[in-house]
Amino acid sequence: MSTGEGFLHADRLFPADPSTRSIARGLYDAVSELPIVSPHGHTEPVWFAEDQPFTDAASLLVVPDHYLFRMLFSTGVSHDDLGVPRLDGGPVANGRDIWKTFATHYHRFRGTPSNLWVDHAMSVVLGCPEPLTAGNADELYQHINQQLARPEFRPRAFLDRFKIETIATTDGALDPLVHHRKLAGDGWIGRVRSTYRPDAVTDPETEGFADNLRLFGEMTGADTSQWDGMIEAHRIRRAEFRRYGATATDHGVPSAVTANLPLVEKQRLLDGAWTGTLTASEAELFRGQMLTEMAGLSAQDGMVMQIHAGVRRNSDAALFRSRGANKGADIPLRTNWVDGLQPLLDKYGHAPDLRIVVFTVDETTYARELAPMAGHWPCLMIGPPWWFHDSPHGIRRYLDQVVETAGFYNLAGFNDDTRALLSIPARHDVWRREVCGFLAGLVADHRLSRTDAEEICIYLSYTSAKQAYRFSS
Repeated sequence: MSTGEGFLHADRLFPADPSTRSIARGLYDAVSELPIVSPHGHTEPVWFAEDQPFTDAASLLVVPDHYLFRMLFSTGVSHDDLGVPRLDGGPVANGRDIWKTFATHYHRFRGTPSNLWVDHAMSVVLGCPEPLTAGNADELYQHINQQLARPEFRPRAFLDRFKIETIATTDGALDPLVHHRKLAGDGWIGRVRSTYRPDAVTDPETEGFADNLRLFGEMTGADTSQWDGMIEAHRIRRAEFRRYGATATDHGVPSAVTANLPLVEKQRLLDGAWTGTLTASEAELFRGQMLTEMAGLSAQDGMVMQIHAGVRRNSDAALFRSRGANKGADIPLRTNWVDGLQPLLDKYGHAPDLRIVVFTVDETTYARELAPMAGHWPCLMIGPPWWFHDSPHGIRRYLDQVVETAGFYNLAGFNDDTRALLSIPARHDVWRREVCGFLAGLVADHRLSRTDAEEICIYLSYTSAKQAYRFSS
């Protein structure tokens, strides 16, 4: 990065073989300073709308990052000591104590992608002179807090400093979008854009689902007790999101099941969802039908459909009751994409304006299912490694499994999918280095020319995400 590497090794993640490493270095020179396109993530829109300075190192680096506190919790560190908020409003540790706890246990991340991301944020972004230890925790905490007080560390300035060309937040279907309205008034829509996440009104196993549907109807003026009226509510809300830069939807589902049912059966499922009487299999069928309905709407309005499938979310019931969702207790599941997506593809797979980006944490499906599917269906693209596999070796395994069948141009580039703002440059840097290393191997094997490798490297590092998500600028 232009700010220098600090205490990081300049050749990190490059191949060990000297000649291949030299090729990778040259490719990296062509992409290291490219702008960042961040088409899917979970940063808070209020950060960019209000543009207030972050308060301290812990609240910025530790508390929002479930990669960090899930690992520490697994080794016996309490969520209270890590500052993870309690639903009952009970006390948790303050910033300095959180940081000390994190520093004391930081060695537990050795060899993990979190270690790479945090070291990158501290060295390249925050200018820390050395890696974090228990011994220098206080000194680095003070240094980081002093940095955060500077104007160039405010959220909007951060986007400028690290050449983040556009960043998409992910917002629920019931979100009033007040922060995006503020961004629109400031002329920032496009630089920051929304994404439509309708899970709260498409998954009948969501707590308070009937209340959500009722509010959804009130927000849109549609009759959400009737199937066609509920779909109309989505059409109305999607149009509202597009006014705030949204080009994509996002669907987090436990499986890739889709359905194509007659209207009478769809209405029966909706009636059961309203009364809370659906069985587990009926709830799965409801979600599957909603995926097909969302594909139909995307075929009409051109919004890119993202499907994140195959995770059992909030598997720790006690943690969910005490701290809420997204606290690190989400576990991958086996996923059947071929059978799951078939009803959707039978109905809309040849629609010219439909684009679906699929993400999996079941790596066994890359070569067996997703690469062949994306290598055939024009509407399908494969998203980058996701969640547990958003890592150096995960990226290597991904490229090795998908490229021979799907090629490079059926891939959707990279998105950082993070709540941790300062890890965005780090994650894109890891992706770019791994892409360079992979392509360098093909050049060294004389399977790819240096010129072609550089073109592909630029494509996967920048162009592909813009094209996949239909960003016009």
